[in-house]
Amino acid sequence: MKLIIADDHQFILESIEILISTMPNYEIVSICSNGAEVLKWLEQHTDVEIVLSDFSMPEMNGIELTYQIRQRFPKVKVILLTVSEDAQTIQEAFQAGVSGYIMKKAGKAEFEEALKTVASGKKYYSESVVFELLNRNKQVSDLVNETIEEKVENLSNREIEIIKLIAQELSTNEIAEKLFLSPATVETHRHNILKKLGIKNSIGLVKFAIRNKLIK
Repeated sequence: MKLIIADDHQFILESIEILISTMPNYEIVSICSNGAEVLKWLEQHTDVEIVLSDFSMPEMNGIELTYQIRQRFPKVKVILLTVSEDAQTIQEAFQAGVSGYIMKKAGKAEFEEALKTVASGKKYYSESVVFELLNRNKQVSDLVNETIEEKVENLSNREIEIIKLIAQELSTNEIAEKLFLSPATVETHRHNILKKLGIKNSIGLVKFAIRNKLIK
């Protein structure tokens, strides 16, 4: 399997070259110092199967390079090599279309496993990357849940009652009659509910009621 490695640090390039030279079934056909050199090589050679690229490089970073390769050379797989465990960076990389994401601190066994996994057509995530993504998603989920809970807690019993009736498609006059209120009071409640929840209309209220199990 023919590889290109790209990094703007000579020491890293030489280290990776030595590491991969000890692995059977892999051949490094080009060593590049930036993304532009990688693209130029790919334009002239059609036998490259994997590009092992640094994330941070001059002229074109690893994510930008990945976008270019996915658009122009869709059969070529990209593995990013980086020191970043930032969840947003990891997500951007996979959105760009990388097939693997390896930390520079990884050992030979992980490098070999990553190459083998990507060569087989699957995606490779190092354990630290998976942990960071799971932790990030949990934080986002917890934040969303906390926000929803806070919004529900900010509603009065009367407002929750009105949301339930709106969700049942009752008109302002029907709600007023059912709750022994004036239509103007119902409209005031509706306005306050929309403002508290940050929702624009009754359709949004119905979705909110269903999502938070205010109606069955």
